[in-house]
Amino acid sequence: MASGTATASYDMRFDSGRTCLDLVATTHPEERLGSAERLRAWIAGSGLVPEGTPLGAVDEAWLVACHELRGHIERLVSGELDGRPADADLARVNALALHAPPAPRAVRTEDGSLLRRLHGPLLRAPLLAAVARDALELLTDPVARACLRRCEGDNCPIVYLDTSRGRRRRWCSSEVCGNRERVARHRRRAALARA
Repeated sequence: MASGTATASYDMRFDSGRTCLDLVATTHPEERLGSAERLRAWIAGSGLVPEGTPLGAVDEAWLVACHELRGHIERLVSGELDGRPADADLARVNALALHAPPAPRAVRTEDGSLLRRLHGPLLRAPLLAAVARDALELLTDPVARACLRRCEGDNCPIVYLDTSRGRRRRWCSSEVCGNRERVARHRRRAALARA
């Protein structure tokens, strides 16, 4: 795929149920945050900032910091699911969460409606704090934590919140991993029928 704004946002996924899990999902099936441009697309698509927020300040230093936070959250969530506490990662996520998240404000448009904007310029530490706090809230909320699932798709490490009725969701995405499983099942049945 050629890089560009449309392409950069095309393959971003925001279906895990939490912003912190959406960030972790950017590693599969390949690195999706490989440049500052891709990170800007992810930030815009994640809902962390109001639509139209200038993202020009997001540079390679932001990318490094975001990758670091993503790794801490991934190890922390995986450790909790596997019963392997990741206390060093927990300490780092706690430290990052100390910053105040980006403050919103409402501004009136020419037609009199209200739009959400950031109170000041977009800064790295507050944005990362919002994602870190989301991870902490997820892991300390017993109801949400009980809904954490790993995708059952072959070689898919994505963790998501299962908020489906009956808590029977099996895949991170029915269209991606679920479809692969249905195709594989169909091929197995067809092979057995031919045999």
